[in-house]
Amino acid sequence: MSAGSAARCAGEAIAGSPLFLAAPLVRRWHLRWGATDEEVAASMPGDEIVPLATFSATRAITIGAPPEDVWPWLVQIGFGKAGFYSYDFFDNAMRPSAERILPEFQSPQVGDWVPMAKKVSETTAFKIAGFEPNRWLLWVKPDSTWGWTLEPLADNHTRLVTRLKDFHSWRSSPGSTFLTLILFELGDFPMMRKLLLGVKARAEALAAIRRL
Repeated sequence: MSAGSAARCAGEAIAGSPLFLAAPLVRRWHLRWGATDEEVAASMPGDEIVPLATFSATRAITIGAPPEDVWPWLVQIGFGKAGFYSYDFFDNAMRPSAERILPEFQSPQVGDWVPMAKKVSETTAFKIAGFEPNRWLLWVKPDSTWGWTLEPLADNHTRLVTRLKDFHSWRSSPGSTFLTLILFELGDFPMMRKLLLGVKARAEALAAIRRL
């Protein structure tokens, strides 16, 4: 990584620090950031897998691009892949997230890993559990699901909705639960917000190029 890229990653992390620190204070708001009442109440792929979730967040954003220009950015998300379009200083080992479509990740298969970190295991990475191109995508790992839906709107727009559900137990694994709580309560919202905004910016740029 160049010194310029490292400085940019660090600068973004510093600029975003108020969101990390304030997240617990606005928990009820950020757990449904951007989502309507109907979207929060609606079923999502994978809801039945973690029926007694101790953490559930539904976020949404409207993107000025059709689903087929949004989908490629979703299927290449992951550590060692395109990154997370978020705070690369924290979640991508300071490697800049991709600004282009990566062909090698455009043919997802059920069972493929979606790494969250360098170490890939059942507890540190999701697996693709199902999908319908340009419509929905579901990632799972033990006691956790991360689902996405893409709803086409008028004027070649897309409504992107994502839901993260997790079950953690103090009784069975207090250490892991403590770390999970820190991640969800402090880091989840700022990083998810920036991820959604990153997908939006990239998809809209792609759509603009295709209109030329």
